[in-house]
Order: sequence, then structure tokens, then C-alpha cells
Amino acid sequence: MTVTKSLLAMLMLAIVATGCSTEPTSDTKREELNQDVDQTMQRLKLQDADLQDFLNSAYAYAIFPSVGKGAIGVGGAYGRGQVYEKGAFVGYADLSQGTVGLQLGGQTYAELICFDSKDALNEFESGNFAFSANASATALKSGAAKAAKYTSGVVVFVLPQAGLMFEASIGGQSFTYQPK
Repeated sequence: MTVTKSLLAMLMLAIVATGCSTEPTSDTKREELNQDVDQTMQRLKLQDADLQDFLNSAYAYAIFPSVGKGAIGVGGAYGRGQVYEKGAFVGYADLSQGTVGLQLGGQTYAELICFDSKDALNEFESGNFAFSANASATALKSGAAKAAKYTSGVVVFVLPQAGLMFEASIGGQSFTYQPK
């Protein structure tokens, strides 16, 4: 039974990511993503005034302005974002997630991943970077950035946008990076 669920989760994830390239396919779509990133960053900073200071001290970060997630027993998520090194745009990234367990619903959220060093960013860019089932993210609210601590060179912030998800599942996120 768990093998079937695992296969279904992988199939769902493959369907979600099918036809999605890491870099947007046109100038218009690249500009739309850039605007989404800018607007999301503004919303994140409104949630926590200390976030800008945290980003200034981070070596790099990846921001995914809208990650869509859905599940009925098995689930998947997908989002496209941009990567910044020392504040400068350096490339595009995709986030993919597969989960299995007791879960139902759908939601969208923004995700911001901060890296404390060149080594942590290199790991992300290599394609070998993935979050395991026990990785945790911090809900972005006032004071979250000031209290955040790097774990294995990474801090993750999330900002729920819409939807409702009941979830008691395991899974992980994986990423694809493409330089600009």
C-alpha cells in the first residue's frame, strides 16, 4: 500500500512539474515573475520589519512568490522563483514537493530560503539540495527574522497566502537551479 502511495505521489509531482522549465519561457513571463518576486518581497518585509536586516547579512537567498500545493492522501507542490547572491539576481529556481500521508486540501504560500555562505548556495545550485521530511520552516511574522537561526547553512521563511490544508504527512522539497 505505501509503495502505491509513493508511486502516486511521484506521479502527481511529475504531472505538476510537466512542461515547467526553470527559467520562464518568454520575456513577458520573466517580467511577470520578477514583478511577483518584488511584490512578495514587499509583503514579506511588511510582515517583519527585521527581514531586511536579515537579508543584508545573508550571503544569498531564493524567493518563491507563489508555491501551489494540493493533496488528497498524496500531494504535490510546485513553485518558480529567483535566486539572489549578495543582493544581485543570479538565476532561476524551481521548487517541487511530494508528500504521502493523511492530508487534504490546497493552499498557496510564498517561500524564502536564506543561505549563510557561498558553500550553502553552491549546494543549492548543484541540484543536490533537498529538504528532508524533518526540515522546518518559520512562519514569517513580526520578530521571526530576528529570532531565526541557520540550520546547516539555511533558514526558511514561509508566508501563507490562500487556502487551507490539513496535513500529517512526510515528504520533501527538491530544487532545480538555472543561472540567468
